[in-house]
Amino acid sequence: MVVVSLCYHLALGPSMATKPFITMAEQPIAPDLYVDRSTFHRGSSSFSSSSGRRDLVFVVNPRGANGKTAKQWKKLVPYLRTRLGEHYNICESLTSGPCHAIDITREAIREGADAVIAVGGDGTFHEVVNGFFWAGKPIVNNDGEARKSTALGIIPLGTGSDFARTFGWNNNPFEAVDRIAKGLRTRIDVGVVNEDNGENHYFANVADIHLSAKAGFYAARYKKFGNLCYVIGALQGFMGHQNRDFRIKVDDGEWELYPQVTALCIGNAKYFGGGMKIVPNADPSNGSLEVVILQDFKWYDFILNLHKIYNGTHLTVKNVTSRSVRSIEVEEVSCSGSIYVQSDGEHLGFLPRKFHILPAAIEMIC
Repeated sequence: MVVVSLCYHLALGPSMATKPFITMAEQPIAPDLYVDRSTFHRGSSSFSSSSGRRDLVFVVNPRGANGKTAKQWKKLVPYLRTRLGEHYNICESLTSGPCHAIDITREAIREGADAVIAVGGDGTFHEVVNGFFWAGKPIVNNDGEARKSTALGIIPLGTGSDFARTFGWNNNPFEAVDRIAKGLRTRIDVGVVNEDNGENHYFANVADIHLSAKAGFYAARYKKFGNLCYVIGALQGFMGHQNRDFRIKVDDGEWELYPQVTALCIGNAKYFGGGMKIVPNADPSNGSLEVVILQDFKWYDFILNLHKIYNGTHLTVKNVTSRSVRSIEVEEVSCSGSIYVQSDGEHLGFLPRKFHILPAAIEMIC
C-alpha cells in the first residue's frame, strides 16, 4: 500500500518523535517506527530537531537482493536504535521505484540531514550519489550552508556491493552500523558522465563501455539469480559481439586511435560485476580516474583470464592497458550508435561520451 509518508524517526515512543520527512512511499518495514503525520508541513525543516541530535536518513531499497534487503533491514533496526539512537534521529526512507532514492537524497540534504546512508546494493548507492548533485552542482541545505555538508554512508546489502569492496568492507550490516557510530569521515572523488542533452550523470564506482556494459545491461534482467546474473549477462553479451575501433581523447589532448576494443572501463573504485577487480589501480581519493582498455579479446580470452580479472592481475595480460586520467572522451570510429555505456551497473545509452573527475566531491562515512 502506498501512503504519503516516507521518513520515520526511530523512537521508543511518541514523546521522542520529531518531525518526519514525507513523500510518496510504502509503509515502514520496521514495526516499531513511530509516525507522526500531523506535524509535517511542506517547507518546514523536516529533518531539524529541537533536541540538538543529528539526523541520519537511511534510504532503503526493500526490493534489493530479491527482497532480502527488507528482511535484513528489519532485523537491523533494533541494533541501529541501540548504537545510534542516543545521539541521532534515525529516519527510514523506503524507495518505491527507479530514481526515487535520488529525490529522497536531495530533499534530505536540503533539509539539513547530517548523513544519507544507502541501504542496499550498488544500484541504490548509485542513486544516492546522484542525489548529492543537481544541475551540475552539489546540493546545499536550505540555509545555504555549503560548509556544513551532508555525508554519504553505505550499508551494503545488495547483489553486488562492489563499491564497498574497494574499502575492504563486507556485507555485514552490523559492522556498517559500527562504522557510522564511530563517525570517521573522508572525502571521496566522484566521476561524471556528460550526457548528450547537456546533463551530468555521476558515479562513485566504475563506468564502462562496450562488452562489459552490454553484459551489465543483460545482467540486470537476471538479478533474481544473485551474483550469477553477471555470468549470464556476460554470456548473453558475447552473443553477436564484435570488437570495435575507438577514438579517445585524454585530458583534452589529441585524439588517439584504439583498434578492436572489447571493453573500456573507467574506474573511480576498483570492482564491478559482483567482485571483478577490473580497475585494480583505482583510488577514490586520488583525484583521477583509472582507465583499463581490453583490445582484441575473444570469448576464450575471457575464460582463460577470468581468474586474473577477479584478483586484479590482468594488467599483465597481452592487449590490456591502463592509464590515469582526469578526463576522457570516447567515440566509435564508425559511429554506429550501438556501443553500450553504463556506470555503476546503470545503463546510460550509447557512445559518444565524455567522462571527468570531481576531486573530493563528497564527504563519506568510513
